[in-house]
Amino acid sequence: MSDFALDPRLEADTRLLGDLGLSRLLLMNDATYPWLILVPRRPGLSELIDLDRDARIALLDEIALVSEALKAATGPVKLNVAALGNMVRQLHVHVIARFEDDPAWPGPVWGRAPARPYSDASARDIAERLAARLGDALKPVADA
Repeated sequence: MSDFALDPRLEADTRLLGDLGLSRLLLMNDATYPWLILVPRRPGLSELIDLDRDARIALLDEIALVSEALKAATGPVKLNVAALGNMVRQLHVHVIARFEDDPAWPGPVWGRAPARPYSDASARDIAERLAARLGDALKPVADA
């Protein structure tokens, strides 16, 4: 995993939350939607099928864990989970909390409203709420 590097666009658009067993966990820097991104820390991945079976299962478990934490922390009407990769080829999975009063409801969030960056205090608040729910599963990033 030492060759892992986060795509520059993901790095620019997110705030680092920490590492799970397989994935780096990021907060999309858009306070319009509570939006997390998981990026498996393995080089050269672009598709789910690029992971071996055990890693695919681990990623699915991490998606479920993060989804549960996001749901508990924000109380959405719906969670959207997606792995698109059209703009950023590096394998990453979006977990987005959706609300009937969000600007994109019921459509997709992409391209609907300009990003509204988190204030440091707001980002810290959601990060703390998520960390409390993720517990020991979320570790500090060793190389950050």
